[in-house]
Amino acid sequence: MAERKRMNTARCPVARALDVIGDRWSLLIVRDAFDGVSRFGEFQASLGVARNILASRLKALVEEGVLEVQPASDGTTYQQYVLTPKGQTLFPVVVGLRQWGESNLFRRGERHSRLVDKESGKPVACLKVSGTDGRALSLSDVVVVDK
Repeated sequence: MAERKRMNTARCPVARALDVIGDRWSLLIVRDAFDGVSRFGEFQASLGVARNILASRLKALVEEGVLEVQPASDGTTYQQYVLTPKGQTLFPVVVGLRQWGESNLFRRGERHSRLVDKESGKPVACLKVSGTDGRALSLSDVVVVDK
């Protein structure tokens, strides 16, 4: 199988981000880590991914500083994968994908998981893009510039 082209030197931040978390398994691992999954076997059971693919994605996420390996919190000889502060900053990305999926990929009335505020039990408000002055921005309000 041909090796995929790396985007780690691209000038575009989206391309670099996708180089790290752009395949479905990596992003689903991050999603599961947000949901409290931390052990190899738990990730495998949740995702149904082949062991070699899971091992490869976990290794890459650790190398990129998205996850870190720690001794198991229960004192066993196992290890666990924990989100780093860098990995935790992916939370709005996962929420945005979740909200897009909820809005666009389910039929009316179709059952699906929901993200709710622990305190109120109400759905999390839709993410919005805003300017530094707080006003809502749409696609027509922004432009990409080289820095």
